[in-house]
Amino acid sequence: MNNLILIGMMGCGKSTVGRLAAEKLGLAFVDTDERIEAEAGRTIPELFDAEGEEGFRARELDVSRALAREGGLVIACGGGLPTRAEAIAALKASGVVFWLNREPAVIYDTVSMAHRPLGQGGKEAFLERFRQREPIYRRWADYIIEGHTLAAEAAGRIAALYERECQA
Repeated sequence: MNNLILIGMMGCGKSTVGRLAAEKLGLAFVDTDERIEAEAGRTIPELFDAEGEEGFRARELDVSRALAREGGLVIACGGGLPTRAEAIAALKASGVVFWLNREPAVIYDTVSMAHRPLGQGGKEAFLERFRQREPIYRRWADYIIEGHTLAAEAAGRIAALYERECQA
């Protein structure tokens, strides 16, 4: 069975929408950041401090490859995972990729960035990171879910598209 993969900026709702979609579809939910934290026994900020971004991205690649070998999962990817082509390519080969494309200024204004290593640096840095990642997200997405406001609505749309893909 194919995996359902969610990509997008940090704070766009991947975990919330993913859990709801998994429930609707009767699939297991996995958040790559949570999996990395569980395997490392440390938080993402602690990993960034100890290993830097490159060390964290190496862990992300390992988790991506492992999850790609499984099936029937709803996978919420860390916001930067698609910037590492090897990691997102492994996941894309295992299923259908949905980009939750929420307005970055809205994300920044509504989500606490205090405990997010790459959420530091202020709003302009966050918006610049989005500008850099937008073409990457667009490249890997099979479907783009634009500007959702209700997580349940986005999850319903994603579940319906996923089911249609799996029947094709």
